[in-house]
Amino acid sequence: MSEKLDKIVEELSTLSVLDAAELVKKLEEKWGVSAAAPVAVAAAAGAAAAAEPVEEKTEFDVVIKDAGAKKIDVIKVIRQLTNLGLGEAKTMAETAGSKVLAGVGKDAANEAKKKLEEAGANVVLE
Repeated sequence: MSEKLDKIVEELSTLSVLDAAELVKKLEEKWGVSAAAPVAVAAAAGAAAAAEPVEEKTEFDVVIKDAGAKKIDVIKVIRQLTNLGLGEAKTMAETAGSKVLAGVGKDAANEAKKKLEEAGANVVLE
């Protein structure tokens, strides 16, 4: 294989499954072809072993499981993330299972989780 093709293969190896599927669609549109026929034969052979792809979750809830030892720091972060008052943020920090943020994107949820964990809280994304 030429160096140019090696580079393309290396670049394609970094794609996620969703990105690879999108690439297939774009190439089919650009070239006016369908990859379905060759894929159908291969898919029929492996259909029994392959599971349906799971749709990637796009909205997350940031939930506090435990405020930890630094409750004051956690309350401060909750107030920054939600604009709640001191009393409401304190109640949220003290109540296990409280949703700090609901229905936010993956990046925002991960950022909020990171800030809360740095403050000492035990946090999960649902």
